[in-house]
Amino acid sequence: MRLTNFSDYCLRVLMYAAARQDRLITIEEVSEVYKISRAHLMKVANTLTKAGYLKAVRGRAGGLMLAKPPSKIGLGDVIRATEPDFTLVECFGAGNECIITRSCRLRGVLHEGLDAFNAVLDKYTLADLMLRPKDFGVRPAA
Repeated sequence: MRLTNFSDYCLRVLMYAAARQDRLITIEEVSEVYKISRAHLMKVANTLTKAGYLKAVRGRAGGLMLAKPPSKIGLGDVIRATEPDFTLVECFGAGNECIITRSCRLRGVLHEGLDAFNAVLDKYTLADLMLRPKDFGVRPAA
């Protein structure tokens, strides 16, 4: 299984916002730090704001900040909110036409693997991923 770049970017933005809890962060600065397209990050920020993980402050001095403490942001919840599809194989989906579905044991094994993946993510929060501003190559606010 592979997470989409979108989910990866969502986690990175949350990690950066957690490291910079001393102030608002901007799309521009996150784009510079990670070398990620500003347009991609706008979509990421919008999704994270709608999902309640980020709070957007509008206006000239606006920016983004965590909407709740890092210890209250579960990684499994973030991934489930940002991943569009956990259909690992055809038989997981609605349009399944696989001829061996009724007798195939692969589906159960893959479901078990997916459940284990989610269970591991559910054990961790953003607080477990906390970094310092200098880990991003930026200085702390004065």
